[in-house]
Amino acid sequence: MADDHTSQAIGVYGSRLAKLDPTPNIDALASGGMRFDRVYCNNSICTPSRASIITGQYSQTNGVLDLAGNIPQKKQHLPREMKAAGYQTAMIGKWHLKMEPKEFDYYSVLPGQGKYFDPLFRVRGDSAWGENTIQKKGQHSSDAITDVSLEWLKNGRDKGKPFFLMHHFKAPHDMFDNAKRYNSYLEDVNIPMPDNLHNQPTKGFGSKATKEYGAGVTKNHPSWGIGNRLGVDQNLPEPEYGNTVYQKYLKRYLRCVKGVDDNVKRLIDYLKETGELENTIIIYTGDQGFFLGEHDFIDKRWMYEEAFRMPFIVHWPKNIKGGSSNDWLINNTDFAPTILALAGVKKTPDYMQGRSFAAALRGDAKPKDWRKVTYYRYWMHMAHKLAVPAHFGVRSERYKLIFFYGSDFFKVPPNRTELGWGMKNNKDLNRYHENTPVAWEFYDLENDPHEMHNLYGNPEYAKVIGDMKLDLKKTRKELNETDENYPDIKKIIDSNWD
Repeated sequence: MADDHTSQAIGVYGSRLAKLDPTPNIDALASGGMRFDRVYCNNSICTPSRASIITGQYSQTNGVLDLAGNIPQKKQHLPREMKAAGYQTAMIGKWHLKMEPKEFDYYSVLPGQGKYFDPLFRVRGDSAWGENTIQKKGQHSSDAITDVSLEWLKNGRDKGKPFFLMHHFKAPHDMFDNAKRYNSYLEDVNIPMPDNLHNQPTKGFGSKATKEYGAGVTKNHPSWGIGNRLGVDQNLPEPEYGNTVYQKYLKRYLRCVKGVDDNVKRLIDYLKETGELENTIIIYTGDQGFFLGEHDFIDKRWMYEEAFRMPFIVHWPKNIKGGSSNDWLINNTDFAPTILALAGVKKTPDYMQGRSFAAALRGDAKPKDWRKVTYYRYWMHMAHKLAVPAHFGVRSERYKLIFFYGSDFFKVPPNRTELGWGMKNNKDLNRYHENTPVAWEFYDLENDPHEMHNLYGNPEYAKVIGDMKLDLKKTRKELNETDENYPDIKKIIDSNWD
């Protein structure tokens, strides 16, 4: 898994960036396996997404609603179940779930986000969690994480047992610091821009202009100040300013992606050399999607496709027809049940809310009772300077319904001056307290795949919207995603449902 690696930046997904050939080695996995086209996270932010992957549960069940959440040993369900199935387990790279990954037989993980250069790793030892460390000086994190995984594969595991390795890159997480050998990569190339970078209509989000929310590339979304961080002349007019920021931003991102792809090859080459490639299931994914200028946005968090959708590729030569694809509606709570099924576990544990899609890998027909919608919830109302309002919704194969409820689920004490996620002064804290307009958005993704036209209120879609509201209410109840414990939010929902 790579952090913030979005499907637009993987060649096999065929985006505007595909002709740059950014990921030949990851694409080769898809050529020898299956590409999944409708895989979604249930919260497009690092910690909650990873928590859902490791537990097979949605946020209100596993308790990780935002970046402050953690997963203690008792909730590290996936490695525990894999060990019970006879697998030796390892967690290497970005963990980001705070507590010691104690259920793994071996771990070497970055503290928090970790560093791009000279990375420090927390390892098991005699001292308290966090005090036993090793450092890879003079290395970029992508290279160092791969070195650690290769060392474990070569010398650290019991080769008489099957293994389960979670190899997680830090890259290409913002701010995209690449290894120096990639400094000239794409230097003289003009990166294709999304059609809606400079052409983003007001979405109908509340009564205020959309540009007041989110962080982006142009001066219409200045809240994160990405251009200033990239050293772009703030006096440049639009569209020159936005175009300049975009080129710098994308090249830094894609240079980190290139480093990830090259290190994926190192792992594949090792499996080839040892004769294990044909007997190893390789899954490649990101922890969510990521905006690369679409809608004039950067980062993630929104329920729009670029952030909501996850890349998911499975290479399994013995059982998958190479170059195949799948369009089942899948989300990241399904990862753990599927991995367990592939490991021979006959039944998904009752406490997991996801469902195995191992049958899809075998080319079986989609079960008639497969989900009709997938659920999403972003809790971190107006957090950081990214200014994304809290919202939830559902996506079907064709339609998407989003409800912006405009309020935070807890109130920050007024004397608190540091939240640990970018709010360092009273102005930032006041914005966090700010309620934003309550609003619905609805998109017909078949006719409007880039979500440019909010059709909520369009009488032609009244029945579809009504049906999706029923699906949303039913899904929230089934998944323990109601707001009974948050009466302020529940009141907003109930009074604005119709």
